[in-house]
Amino acid sequence: MTLLQLEGVSVRFGERAVVDSVDLKVAEHEIVCVLGPSGSGKSTLLRVVAGLQPVSAGRVLLGGADQAAVPVHRRGVGLMFQDHQLFPHRDVGGNVAFGLRMRGSSKDTCEGRVGELLELVGLPGAGKRAVASLSGGEQQRVALARALAPSPRLLMLDEPLGQLDRGLRERLVVELRGLFSRLGTTVLAVTHDQGEAFALADRVVVMRDGRIAQAGTPLEVWQQPASEFVARFLGFENVVPAVMSGGVAGTPWGKVPVPAGAAEGERQLLIRPAGVVLGPDGLRCEVLSRTFRGTHVALLLRPESGPVLEAECGLVGAPAVGDRVAVTFAPTEVVILPAADTP
Repeated sequence: MTLLQLEGVSVRFGERAVVDSVDLKVAEHEIVCVLGPSGSGKSTLLRVVAGLQPVSAGRVLLGGADQAAVPVHRRGVGLMFQDHQLFPHRDVGGNVAFGLRMRGSSKDTCEGRVGELLELVGLPGAGKRAVASLSGGEQQRVALARALAPSPRLLMLDEPLGQLDRGLRERLVVELRGLFSRLGTTVLAVTHDQGEAFALADRVVVMRDGRIAQAGTPLEVWQQPASEFVARFLGFENVVPAVMSGGVAGTPWGKVPVPAGAAEGERQLLIRPAGVVLGPDGLRCEVLSRTFRGTHVALLLRPESGPVLEAECGLVGAPAVGDRVAVTFAPTEVVILPAADTP
């Protein structure tokens, strides 16, 4: 069942469309992450749903009801910001209980709910601690507990882990997914971090210039980017124009085998780094750089023809900078993109 529906939502600042005719549905209990570079409109979209930003056109529906005349505090949504926005003059318990007290809940109800939520987010017994004494990760947990306290029908997260170090982000995103799954929480989150989005989301929405460039499961988006923009945003750089014919693609790197059934004609070609295979024969390249990535070595290669290539190889026997190598291409790691990438 659809909980949130955006129908042709646009937000304009003067002549500029920050959000441009966006249609989006979020089902109950679904976790949707909106990805995009700065200025793509993702945070504005979140503010529209919360009621903090009026729309220039279109409708926002929650549970099938148009929210145009519904004020922020009556929409039944929770919002958690990147900087947490905790109240420094209140202790942890006071912060978590804020939304409950605003709704007129009794003291006993607040205390019980606060204790339950602090246990849930991994901070049992922390109700009397001062906000200033908390680490960044602990503040994030308190902000989450505060957002969950009124039992919102939709929880919205705006770059929730953006201020935390990478190791802590990676641990907390796994915890968040598990927590939301247990609670059955419906979540709409925005982030610029693809790793965070792919680990958290049931469905990923990639935005560009106020529009949705692609939407799908993390696996769908990763395996089949819809355009050169999406591919490059995901970090893939081996994208070139190509002419498909007879099961191969003519590219600046020469003939590249493509997956069976690929349509013929002019297209864009993406070769994942794992598909650039080092061997005794093939396209001759010079190793420009190599980077240790834990499980493999990332290489940047300058081929005899065409733009630089990103490749991957095993840890043992990885070539050194300046070495000459040969590469071939694995068709299983080749993705056919549209011929033109227009916004």
